[in-house]
Amino acid sequence: MTIFEAMESRHSVRAYQDKPIPQALVQELSREVAACNAESGLRIQLVTGEKDAFSGLMAHYGKFSGVSNYIALIGRKGPDLDETVGYYGQRLVLKAQMLGLNTCWVAMTMKKGAVKANCKMDKDEKLVCVLSLGYGVNPGKAHKSKAMEALCGPGQKPDWFVKGMQAAMLAPTAMNQQKFQFTLEGSAVKARATGGFYSKVDLGIVKYHFELGAGKENFTWA
Repeated sequence: MTIFEAMESRHSVRAYQDKPIPQALVQELSREVAACNAESGLRIQLVTGEKDAFSGLMAHYGKFSGVSNYIALIGRKGPDLDETVGYYGQRLVLKAQMLGLNTCWVAMTMKKGAVKANCKMDKDEKLVCVLSLGYGVNPGKAHKSKAMEALCGPGQKPDWFVKGMQAAMLAPTAMNQQKFQFTLEGSAVKARATGGFYSKVDLGIVKYHFELGAGKENFTWA
């Protein structure tokens, strides 16, 4: 599976089979986590075989079941933390999809105390989100997207920009809200969050997708 196939096939999954992730895949994911941490300065951590974080009423309310593996997205507090978490978290989401695993972005419906108890954190660090991880009971369902013009405005755009937007439109966002806006200024692209829950995390997610679709060699971020 290519990364572009992963973008198209990946959907949020909340119900998981009671099936452990093979050690070879755990090791491959761990290497990707380490690479993301080295690039970003985050302290992302992979936790396997841990059922307490998704055992409470909040997880039940969020329709999660069978979750015993997750990736904790942790980093030093600061104005760019949420966007950075979104960018690198989605990189791990697509990596997991390419390995045949399913995921879901989780911000509220888990026991944060249980997650923190299974991770290493300093006082100046924050747990932003978690990615549930494993073999889904089903592959999830696609959600409707806004029209491209609603997300980047009308008018003719170069092919690379259109491809970037097509990729961004496949990106998951909180409650499928797609609260982001892209504008093209010459060869520079500006992306901004337009409000809503976890929209800065979403911005990092959609920027990662846009880069994959557009090709980083074709533009710079404004």
